[in-house]
Amino acid sequence: MMATSARNRNKGAKPSRLRRRSEFLRAAASGQSRATPAFKIQAAPRADAEEPRFGFTVTKKTGGAVERNRIRRRLRQALRLGGALAAAQGYDYVFVARRAALTTPFSELIAQMAEGISRIGRTGAAPGSPTRKKKSDRSPAP
Repeated sequence: MMATSARNRNKGAKPSRLRRRSEFLRAAASGQSRATPAFKIQAAPRADAEEPRFGFTVTKKTGGAVERNRIRRRLRQALRLGGALAAAQGYDYVFVARRAALTTPFSELIAQMAEGISRIGRTGAAPGSPTRKKKSDRSPAP
């Protein structure tokens, strides 16, 4: 038992997780998202001001089961080691992994995660409003 508790202390605190499909879909539908080379971050505000929650999506398009699990483990560890520090209270975050998350240097992965989360927080838009114009809202090209 002693070795397990020492190992968990070195990892950092485990962030709260998203568990239900509806929570992932709500984050996707919120319209608040930012892209980095290794993943896309989607965020959705919640009614409560509890600690932020995080979810990870790694599709079959990114690779086989071993690669998908390795990507998921790398993202979770990056979140534990510093990516979650910029997260706002009362928000849910979903990371949609890209294949680059497998080969990106770990220190860069942590930096991308912290920068992406803080960029979502700086949008200045009201919670729930889209951060990017839809194609139908853009003016037509000449």
